[in-house]
Amino acid sequence: MASTLDLTPRTTARGVGSNADTIPVYAYTAAGSAFIRATQPDYFGWLDHVRAAAGCTRPIRLAGSLLTVEASTGRVLGQRHTDAMPDSAIYTACGNRRATVCPSCAQTYQRDAFQLLRAGLVGGKGVPETVASHPAVFPTFTAPSFGPVHARVVKRHTCGSRRRCDCRAEPCHARRDVGGCAHGRPAVCWARHEAGDAVLGQPLCLDCYDHDHQVVWNIFSGELWHRTKQAAERWLAKLARQRGIPRVEVITESGNIRKVPPVRLSPGKVAELQARGAVHFHAIARLDGVNGQDPDAIVPPPAGFTVDDLVDAFRHAAAQVAFHTPPHPDRPDGWLIGWGEQLDIRPISTGIDGDVTEGMVAGYLAKYATKSTEATGHTSTRLTADTIGDYADPDGDHTARLIDACWRIGRPTHTPRPLLDRPRDHRPTPGFVQPWQCPDCGTHTRYAACPTCTATRQAALDAQPAKPASTNPYARLRRWAHMLGYGGHFLTKGRRYSVTFQLLRDTRIAYRRHEHHHQADEHSSELRAVDHLDDDTTLIVGTLTFAGVGWHTTGDALLANTAAALARERRTTGREELAHEHATTPAGTTPAAA
Repeated sequence: MASTLDLTPRTTARGVGSNADTIPVYAYTAAGSAFIRATQPDYFGWLDHVRAAAGCTRPIRLAGSLLTVEASTGRVLGQRHTDAMPDSAIYTACGNRRATVCPSCAQTYQRDAFQLLRAGLVGGKGVPETVASHPAVFPTFTAPSFGPVHARVVKRHTCGSRRRCDCRAEPCHARRDVGGCAHGRPAVCWARHEAGDAVLGQPLCLDCYDHDHQVVWNIFSGELWHRTKQAAERWLAKLARQRGIPRVEVITESGNIRKVPPVRLSPGKVAELQARGAVHFHAIARLDGVNGQDPDAIVPPPAGFTVDDLVDAFRHAAAQVAFHTPPHPDRPDGWLIGWGEQLDIRPISTGIDGDVTEGMVAGYLAKYATKSTEATGHTSTRLTADTIGDYADPDGDHTARLIDACWRIGRPTHTPRPLLDRPRDHRPTPGFVQPWQCPDCGTHTRYAACPTCTATRQAALDAQPAKPASTNPYARLRRWAHMLGYGGHFLTKGRRYSVTFQLLRDTRIAYRRHEHHHQADEHSSELRAVDHLDDDTTLIVGTLTFAGVGWHTTGDALLANTAAALARERRTTGREELAHEHATTPAGTTPAAA
């Protein structure tokens, strides 16, 4: 009688005699798919082909032809189609800035943001080094209170790193004279919350919290920042006039002469969503002078202007600037938009000395440039009428009520009731309802939502931002409901503050081409999956179309992302060693003063 036991010990068994003539199917797993790819003859050519997008979570695949054209004559020197390349496509990184979506592209964005912000404080990359002597401050503007929330407050820090703060916090809401709110819930909290407590940012009473005001404040926060910057510039111009500094004559493009103040601000800011879902801004403000002969030149401010003048200007602007939003059917008087009571303005010092240096500030702002709504616990793509029901709930948790407020306040002004409240017929078949006529446009359809009205509203939302003077300013709340109402850019800067992201990308592409120039000489027919800059002699002209998103298999993603992760680890280790050798702070490190 033959034994039916395994020939060797196994952690799992397929049944009797599992090791006898069992053919493993590698392609069923990511490791097996990666093994099949690694055993192919063109494996190293494939790795080199996807190198530019190796670390991307969901790279973009492009298909088409690439022509090598002589720049002077336009003569085609060579032609190659993507069908002859590995996977019959060119891979390019998605370029997403959000670390939760694509860590590799977010790291590239963070490094570019660090270099961009730091160059505006110490010079370099086309910015004169004289900016290091200009007064600069690091202000932080917060949103007002829309209701009491659970918070962790440490009055005195004794920790060495705020990222791992273990200091004893104060009681959350220690009140002895208030027993409860109007809804019968306790308005006190004696807990000393830890740094990672999930209750942080949650209202003590959801019904007392003003969710409508918060989402409206988020959508108008960009306008509030713009007005604050203008108020600070007016304060500085008034200060220059009081000190007897004359205005500067500048020749406009039309040839006219215009007199402007002798000082101006060159700002940069990053928006951060707090745990409660409200936006606050971390900014950099540099004070420059004005050159009448060359208005675009970056020159020092007139003598006598100091950092204290910048601090006073922003404190005055933050205290004075406030406005009411346009009327809304739910709030005829509009909502008041202004800054909160917490305002922190710190001078920026260059070098390694000082509480807040340019490296700390640039690293701090670059870190938040890759974040989004992760602090609130909500992550989603843009919401539509079909998906809003999965996230919005007027009786749900804090985030669900914020999204519901965005969708409700952002409804079309001519709509008497929110679209979600309209009666709908039951669906007898998947995807369809009984035939009905849209009361707005008269379209006959069997879809649950009128396709004509939906397409019209989506086209209006996808167009340029709505202006309060001409259209409904609250319509953008639906477009940015997945961002809890905030629809501005997370990193913005003044035109004269520093260089652009495009310049940094072009510089990196040029460096890559120079780095692999000797390889191109050895393999002249090889084309890499990277962008190409124009040369003096030849041009790479591509007629490429979208072919898909993502890797072909999980094994390909495993191999590509592993190689990219190892490369990122080597670069990070190298930066840390250099920083330790020069006793400086690595890029992206949070400043101790933040």
